[in-house]
Amino acid sequence: MIEIETAVVDVVTGVAWSSWFRAAFLVVLGGFLAVLSSRGITRFMQSRTSLHHTVMVRRLVFYVVLAVFIVAAMREAGFAPDVLLGAAGILTVAIGFASQTSASNMISGLFLLVERPFEIGNVIEVEGTIGEVIGIDMLSVKLRTPDNLYVRIPNETLIKARVINRSRFPIRRLDLKVGIAYREDIERVEALLLALAEQNPACLEEPKPFVLVTDFGPSSVDLQFSFWVPSDRILEGRSEMMIGIKTLLDNEGIEIPFPHTSVYAGSRSEPFRVELLTPAQKAEEEDTHAK
Repeated sequence: MIEIETAVVDVVTGVAWSSWFRAAFLVVLGGFLAVLSSRGITRFMQSRTSLHHTVMVRRLVFYVVLAVFIVAAMREAGFAPDVLLGAAGILTVAIGFASQTSASNMISGLFLLVERPFEIGNVIEVEGTIGEVIGIDMLSVKLRTPDNLYVRIPNETLIKARVINRSRFPIRRLDLKVGIAYREDIERVEALLLALAEQNPACLEEPKPFVLVTDFGPSSVDLQFSFWVPSDRILEGRSEMMIGIKTLLDNEGIEIPFPHTSVYAGSRSEPFRVELLTPAQKAEEEDTHAK
């Protein structure tokens, strides 16, 4: 027992506690200065560059400052620099083999940083997923969907997939399909639609709206009604215009045809009996049923 206590005392007294305290102080100081440096670079770059670049540079400055102080703390604790570099090299190779996907995502993140296909706050579409960009990291991009879901997409997927930036430009064109009966005057309908676009506050005067005849459908003449709206008013612009079109065509007596469905119950069922009656025959039929 005495030998164990003696060994413990030798170990405790043999530790250079002052060096370890200095090392811990350097780590704490490094974290504090890293936070201050990242905040300072954020204030400096906010009005000079995009939010995307500001976030990336802020994180880079934070980790670089923190890494410098950690290395200094380890040297203060008695670790030789060449040993640290050798261990770091071996660790880097091991991590590289073990996490090839992460390395690919990091390289893809650098390409995204240089190319800048989108920024924080933009609305993008990736493989059918639509959402607002709320975070851009070295490994992935974070989205918030319209129904308030959190979606993480790896950077490698963004490099390989087709990415649509829905808010890159300040205005967007909306194309609505309008079907009218064959007996209707196409030029009159076109004039009514263009007048409706002029009255709608969400529609832009330039570029001008237009109407195209796109197809002679089975039951209607199909028109394409196109107009431009600000990017932040797409949903309400589309909804308001569709309501306006329906109200306008109803008020003007313009028919909007729709397909009709026939019910067939099999080869043994008799066809439905259809007969057109004149007013006199209809009155006679009603009298017969009344008796």
